[in-house]
This record gives sequence, structure tokens and C-alpha cells, in this order.
Amino acid sequence: MGAMPVADQIDHSLGFVFAAESVLARRPTSFVDLGTGGGVPGLVLVACWPECRAVLLEVNERRAEFLDASTIGWRRGGTVEVLRGRAEAVARDAAFRQQFELVTSRSFGPPPVAAECGAPLLEVGGLLVVSEPPEGSGADRWPGGGLAEVGLTEAADVRFDDRFGYRVLLKVEPSSDRYPRRVGVPAKRPLF
Repeated sequence: MGAMPVADQIDHSLGFVFAAESVLARRPTSFVDLGTGGGVPGLVLVACWPECRAVLLEVNERRAEFLDASTIGWRRGGTVEVLRGRAEAVARDAAFRQQFELVTSRSFGPPPVAAECGAPLLEVGGLLVVSEPPEGSGADRWPGGGLAEVGLTEAADVRFDDRFGYRVLLKVEPSSDRYPRRVGVPAKRPLF
């Protein structure tokens, strides 16, 4: 889960809740947490939004098994799904492609990877909420032309508890069939 104390990690996860609800002006109906890992923010989001369709996406088998065991009690009506796989492959599956109102990214990858892998999972009008580094975010991290390539535009910068920052991106058009590119390519050849 990282070096941050658990209480701070929970607070950081609550920042995703604050960012999403601030921009949507309500709770989301569905979300995917990219690279859920040890469960943050994914498990906190499930606890805050128990009626929401939730997909916790994790490629590591051991972590996915942990998440699977941790969410057994929350699987009322199939609302929580732990999915072991690569975001590049999942985003091409019709069951997940452009099906979600929210995608979250805590430490999934640098901005071009998060944008390319997250945007195809979002429905038009959906939000990608990405945790920003402590030193803040510069415009060069999220260039408009690169975001437009995957159907995104900037929506807001949100601060939570004066400690955590989040970039909120809005999906403004359907994702091109070109994206995401095959497994590994977004990181090896970033769009921006």
C-alpha cells in the first residue's frame, strides 16, 4: 500500500470521493479503480458507495486474491467485482468499454498511461480522477492535445484536506478504437 500511514491512505482515498462527488454533484453510479493493489482507494470507495457498480482492477495475482477475499461481504447483487487483468485488455472488452461513470487512478502510472487506459472505460460524460504528486501538477503533465486524442478534457483540480491533490478529467467524446493500444505500449510509447 505504500509508505504513507494507513490513516493518511484512508484520508487520501476519501479525497477521491470528495473530488468525484464535487464535480458530479452526486454519487457516481459505477466506477473502475485502476491498479487497486492493496485496496486503496478501491476498498474505501466501495465502502462509501455500496450501491455503486464497482470494478477493482489489479494485474497482480496475490493482490487480486486479497481483494477478492476482502470484498466477499460487499457483493450484494453483483455490485463489486475484482478483475485480474491488464487495463489495456479490459478496456477493449465490450463488457467494460465505455461502461463507467468514474475511473480512479492512485498510482497506476504517469499521466499519459492513466489517460490512455482509463478513458476507454469511461462513458461520455464520465470522469477520470487521478491523484497528483505532492508538489502539485503542472499544465505540462496534462497537455490538452494529448488528452483530446483519447477523448478527455480538463474538468477541475481538486484539493482535499489541504494535503492531497487530484486532477479531474471529463470524457467528452467516445474513445477511438485505436485506444488503448496493446499491452505495454502506452508506457513504452506515451501519447504525450
